[in-house]
Amino acid sequence: MASAKLDSIPDADIDPNGVFKYVLIRVHSTEDDDSSKDIVRGYAWAEYHADIYDKVSEDLEKAGGVDCECLGGGRIKHDSQAKTIHVYGYSMGFGKANHSVSTEKLQARYPDYEVTWADGGY
Repeated sequence: MASAKLDSIPDADIDPNGVFKYVLIRVHSTEDDDSSKDIVRGYAWAEYHADIYDKVSEDLEKAGGVDCECLGGGRIKHDSQAKTIHVYGYSMGFGKANHSVSTEKLQARYPDYEVTWADGGY
């Protein structure tokens, strides 16, 4: 049951174009099996990384069966015409996400894209 709940949550959801903040979130099942998964969320509407985390975690936790934890953040530059995504930077509040994990999630979501990452930049 818990893994079905986690499986129903998309691994990555980001805006279709632009440069914007993102967070890497670990979603834990609140069932007995201790399962979890990491998800990437990035949106241009967010002034702060916490805005994304607060909205996403509230929506997921309200649906029931899960708890959320922010693993860090950064920025994403998404160019849908060129089919490129670049992940970089960090969050002042949450620290730097593991960009290699984030790019794996994004590459799976956008298999025909070139997805890259760098530790530098803000």
